[in-house]
Amino acid sequence: MHLNFHFTAAQTLWTITFAAQLVLLIVLLGRDRIKRFPWFTLSIVLMAIRLLASRLLFGRMPTVALSAIFIAMAAVAAIVGFLVVVEMARRAFAPVRRGTWLAYALPVLVVGGGILAAWGPWPAWKTLAVDSLMGLLRAVQLAAQRIDMLVDLLTVELGLLVVLLGRRTGAGWRTHTQRVVIGLATASLAQLSVEGFWQLIAHTAVPHSQAEYERILGLRDKLFNANGAVYIAVLIWWIACLWMDEPGSGAAPELTTPKPEYLSSEDAETASEEQAAEHASEAKQGPKPAE
Repeated sequence: MHLNFHFTAAQTLWTITFAAQLVLLIVLLGRDRIKRFPWFTLSIVLMAIRLLASRLLFGRMPTVALSAIFIAMAAVAAIVGFLVVVEMARRAFAPVRRGTWLAYALPVLVVGGGILAAWGPWPAWKTLAVDSLMGLLRAVQLAAQRIDMLVDLLTVELGLLVVLLGRRTGAGWRTHTQRVVIGLATASLAQLSVEGFWQLIAHTAVPHSQAEYERILGLRDKLFNANGAVYIAVLIWWIACLWMDEPGSGAAPELTTPKPEYLSSEDAETASEEQAAEHASEAKQGPKPAE
């Protein structure tokens, strides 16, 4: 029997990604991880909503309204992504003093901002006029894209810092914080790599025929699908890591003094009262002289 699946690679990746996001949310809720990583949980929720909206709304709404919805969602997701970076940095370097933390955070922001400024092309400022709805949408879209790219750059930097210095501040290899940051850094590095390769191809490739143009578009789809496959691997990594408890996080068993088997419950209570009276009398008499 031959099974024929009429699904494209993009549809398959969409289905697996959405299912993995739901499983991850169940793990975060069921294993009580939301209290520790609230902004990270919110970012996963927003990604799942955006993914579901892309399937339900695309082609069923006017173009302008659809663009406004997705641009607004992208802006909110970019801001939440920045808060996720701050949340992970604070958890990874919690023992560090606030002044020291800010002193190290400033160079990280400067490096990320410098790379973002050099990463072009930037549109002309004249084209960013917000005197109309389309102008406002273009400005918000550009801001969301640049904030999202800045978040990716900061996440990669944070991943390197956590791997190198996290063990000294309590965010070692087996901690949830470091493993979540490693997943975030991996996904961000894949996203930046895909964007860099595509920009290089778009600026250097000069198609001379329709076949060459379609080949370039096919290469773009393969790059995006590869990025989606990396994100699925990161989701599976998070599911496995967050399902398991951190070493030493289990509660220690309480030590209780067992009652003698030959005593009944009433005799045991009487014996405990007699022992307490003896200890009280010894305390009143004071320490015994040494023989």
